[in-house]
This record gives sequence, C-alpha cells and structure tokens, in this order.
Amino acid sequence: MLPCLNKRFFGIDCLGCGMQRGFIHLIKGEFVAAFNIYPAIYTLVFLAVFLLLNFKFKFKNSRKIIITLAMLNVLIIVISYFIKMKPLFTHL
Repeated sequence: MLPCLNKRFFGIDCLGCGMQRGFIHLIKGEFVAAFNIYPAIYTLVFLAVFLLLNFKFKFKNSRKIIITLAMLNVLIIVISYFIKMKPLFTHL
C-alpha cells in the first residue's frame, strides 16, 4: 500500500489516511471494519459509481447530485478526521 507522506514527514494523519485500508476491508467483505477505519468509504464508493454511471447514461440533475454527494463526502471526512485527531488536540 502507498505510504502517507504527511504522516511520514509530520507524524500526523492526513484526511485520506485509512482510505486504502478501508477499501481493502470493503473488498474483503469486512464492512464494519471498513467503516471503522474510514467512515466516508461508503459515500465515496457511491459517488464513484454514480460518476461512472453518469458518463454512460447522463442522469437528469446529475450536477446537483454530484455536488451534494461531494459535499457530503467532505463533511464526513472532516468530521471523522477531527474525531480521530481529538486526542492529539486535547494534549496541546
């Protein structure tokens, strides 16, 4: 798996840390483990599938759907990042 350069150089997880491991767990069928490692994995997969299907079928209102899904993903990623990093911030 690819190493996180942010974690390697600064010692702090980035917003994408855990995505690869979460995806591997998802492929293996370990759904709870995938969510625990990277909570946004399901919405990211849903967004990717929707984008691929949209290239083929061109859904009505697809732009609004894509923007909404992207915003939802960013929100989940940021919230889960701060929850994961909370112990680090409490020691400052």
